[in-house]
Amino acid sequence: MNDVTDLLAFIDASPSPWHAVASAQQRLQAAGFQPLSEKHNWALNPGDRRYVIRDDSSIIAFVIGEKALTSHGLKIIGAHTDSPGLRVKPQPLLSGDKLQRLAVEVYGGPILATFSDRDLSLAGRIAYRNSAGSIASQLIRFEQPLLRLPNLAIHMNRNVNEDGLKLHKQNELAAILAVSDQQLPGDEFHNLLARQSGLAPEQILSWELNVYDTQPGCLWGVNQEFYSDSQLDNLASCHAGLTALLDPHSLDSGNTLVCALFDHEEIGSESCKGAAGSFLGDVLQRIIYTQTLNPDDYQCALAHSFMVSADMAHAYHPNYPWAYEGNHKIVVNQGPVIKINANHRYASQCLSEAQFMAYCQQAEVPFQKYAHRGELACGSTIGPISSAKLGISTVDVGSPMWAMHSSRESAGVADHGFMIGALRCFLAA
Repeated sequence: MNDVTDLLAFIDASPSPWHAVASAQQRLQAAGFQPLSEKHNWALNPGDRRYVIRDDSSIIAFVIGEKALTSHGLKIIGAHTDSPGLRVKPQPLLSGDKLQRLAVEVYGGPILATFSDRDLSLAGRIAYRNSAGSIASQLIRFEQPLLRLPNLAIHMNRNVNEDGLKLHKQNELAAILAVSDQQLPGDEFHNLLARQSGLAPEQILSWELNVYDTQPGCLWGVNQEFYSDSQLDNLASCHAGLTALLDPHSLDSGNTLVCALFDHEEIGSESCKGAAGSFLGDVLQRIIYTQTLNPDDYQCALAHSFMVSADMAHAYHPNYPWAYEGNHKIVVNQGPVIKINANHRYASQCLSEAQFMAYCQQAEVPFQKYAHRGELACGSTIGPISSAKLGISTVDVGSPMWAMHSSRESAGVADHGFMIGALRCFLAA
């Protein structure tokens, strides 16, 4: 229960990928991790605890172990900081009909209908010109409900219960912000951001803002055996990976440990800070080269390494049995899920699958195996991307959850503890 209480606090403090990295950074610093800059040379020694951030929303933390990299490799956990949702457009204000609305763009593949009739607000980062004339960034978050996407009454949409709620991505997602006679002077949206950030309106140059649900996470069920919140996919895996990394058994194992949390997984990972970019490879190369001057040792170290790609998994929903492979019904609160796909949409192969099973058995954690229904398109993860770029044996795993990509997702309390236990065993072994 304490693991999930801490998870909900982590998610509620992280309404955007930029805030998620800030939350991770706070936890790492509290555990003695020190920051590094990619712009400077690195000097690393056994026992060092370091982290590096790329463009505010991807972070890689690592511990330099005493065991030789050429014979023991690195133990890597990968996850992602972003979640599907809505992002504010560059010129967002829409005025008319005595209302002001905010124009948004769909990010990734959210279940759009779940954003209607909820208490929404904004969080993300702004770019601004500081007093020295340089461009800097700052996190921004509106704590109070600021926006709403009201549903159309059933009297005008009589077939909504039969046909489902369908929202046109261009015409029907503009969220109500204010009435027109309450307009702010000048450039209204800049002024809104300026009031919240403490900057002058003319300093603010651009922004990346996430629409988020202000309702905090909670436990539910007769015995409080479930929990719900936004962004379980994939902040639950980020939290599990960080918690396992910061466990004393992991830190004192003598292994070289890496926890990599990437942005942009939900849109394909093709960016300077996504898993398809150079970030992880750059960091691993610098770690290994600071420990050895032999270039061939880099490939030896990677060949001895293992990666766990941690993303969430589809729990069986008994109301929709047609959506699942009959022999692969994943049950909530029955342990981590090893995700397998013949077309390599997941990175698991029989040897990496067996290795993760061994970690679960050692940790006395139950595990399950998932395969997607044959005629339905299968999602993917950072696993195949990172494995292909680096040549590292990788397994794809996740905790079971319901309503993936909804604005409000649910999962099992026991499963989060199980996942942390399995990842802790992997890092410490």
